[in-house]
Amino acid sequence: MTAMLIMAGGAAVSPLVFQLAIFVLAIFVGYYVVWSVTPALHTPLMAVTNAISSVIIVGALIAVAAGTQGGSQISTWTGVVAVALCAVNIFGGFLVTQRMLAMYKKKER
Repeated sequence: MTAMLIMAGGAAVSPLVFQLAIFVLAIFVGYYVVWSVTPALHTPLMAVTNAISSVIIVGALIAVAAGTQGGSQISTWTGVVAVALCAVNIFGGFLVTQRMLAMYKKKER
């Protein structure tokens, strides 16, 4: 908190602006990390991404459940969007992984 006050010249920085700045920095770091991965590491990276998405989808389902039991409508709809995006990522990741592994199988004649 002190570092935020010093950087802002004594004025308090809104937590929303601070979190948005961290999100934008994470996007840039993620972009450069993913594009610098060699092709040999693509399949293990895809497996880790699927594992992360499976954890995220559990949290999204909890958000949907909390929203439907008297919680916020924003929680419900963001949870539904998160479930949909994670499902696309998980199933797409499995399809890409299966396709890549099929390239290494011997072709039958």
